[in-house]
Amino acid sequence: MKFYIETFGCKVNSYESNYIKQSLIASGFLYVDKMVDADIIIINTCTVTNTADTKCKKFVRRVRRENPDSILAVVGCSVQNNFSEYEKMNVDILLGNIEKSKLKDIILEYLENKVKYYYHETNRDLAFEDMEINDFDHTRAFIKIQDGCDNFCSYCIIPFMRGKCRSKEFNKVIEEAKMLVQNGHQEIVLTGIHTGSYNYEGHDLVDVINALSEIPGLERIRLSSVEITELNEKFMEMLKNNPKFCDHLHIPLQAGSDEILKKMNRKYDLKYFFDKIEEIRSIRPNISITTDIIVGFPEETEEMFNETYENAKKLKFSKIHVFPYSKRNGTVASRLKEVSSTEKTNRVHKLLELSNILEKEYEDKFKGQKVKVLIEEVKDGVSIGHTSNYLKVEIPKVLEVNKFYEVIYKED
Repeated sequence: MKFYIETFGCKVNSYESNYIKQSLIASGFLYVDKMVDADIIIINTCTVTNTADTKCKKFVRRVRRENPDSILAVVGCSVQNNFSEYEKMNVDILLGNIEKSKLKDIILEYLENKVKYYYHETNRDLAFEDMEINDFDHTRAFIKIQDGCDNFCSYCIIPFMRGKCRSKEFNKVIEEAKMLVQNGHQEIVLTGIHTGSYNYEGHDLVDVINALSEIPGLERIRLSSVEITELNEKFMEMLKNNPKFCDHLHIPLQAGSDEILKKMNRKYDLKYFFDKIEEIRSIRPNISITTDIIVGFPEETEEMFNETYENAKKLKFSKIHVFPYSKRNGTVASRLKEVSSTEKTNRVHKLLELSNILEKEYEDKFKGQKVKVLIEEVKDGVSIGHTSNYLKVEIPKVLEVNKFYEVIYKED
């Protein structure tokens, strides 16, 4: 039978979808890249914002309408958050965030008895659900090393959807990385819902990074994201001494106003953030530091937003991912007075303009310099890849995918 997977949301979802795909192929199913050809359609959903939720629900309804005879399995965060709504959508298999690793067996059981399977777990106290992949459908491979979050930022629903922090067994992480490298992957991204909280029997995130660095053939190690409070002395020492760790960190700021950071229940103030960024750059002057910022958080005044704008400018991020605040029922922030949607939109545009300026400033520093790029794809005769510091490089000739090349960046 043929199956298709549609994935919404984060890198953790991408990893989980990859695992589901691999487990089905190993059981004799055939993956197709067009939904219209599929007997089984799997949708892995996201609920991080209202927009994500709305997109997922709309997509599921459309898929059911256009593919009435296909087996439809819908899983993930949006299902976890809106289980009763999805129950009304004539879905065959419905799972929240637990039992994704068993989806292949659930599908096989459904094919045998044609009984719908609906399940979601509301308890936060969960064990790490083991998934292991030996190949990835991109040049850059992900390993999910952690799940859940205990931060409870006042705007975020994810700790309620994903449960408490838990980590993958240390040895299993290393073995999975070895398999990925044996299958040709030279770059690995460590990912999780709160990756920096990794802790398994005394092994922390830095222990994982250093152990992976010993694997022959693994050239680059990245983090999907890390909190500023987790960049301790041990991490800084690794940053100083580990050449395989990429020159790129994604560190969410979320707001450049101490008052808003406090309302968000973030665990740092601006002085702490600035000092830590300065320390990082003293170790790696050319590192790319990208960030997330939420604008229009409840009770954010024009002055507070301007403070965020000016501080983001001073911090010289190489890219800002800008999100308008999205109300999530059940969170502390949902009880606060909202900023108007017009004001939110204006602030988003202003910060995105700044992001474009900062991105160009960062890229221009490397113009005419020799850079090392890992080719990820070739499209219309152009080879595309990224450097260690995540500069996108496009070379107007056909080069071998998954190979490193030294080129001049943006040569005139």
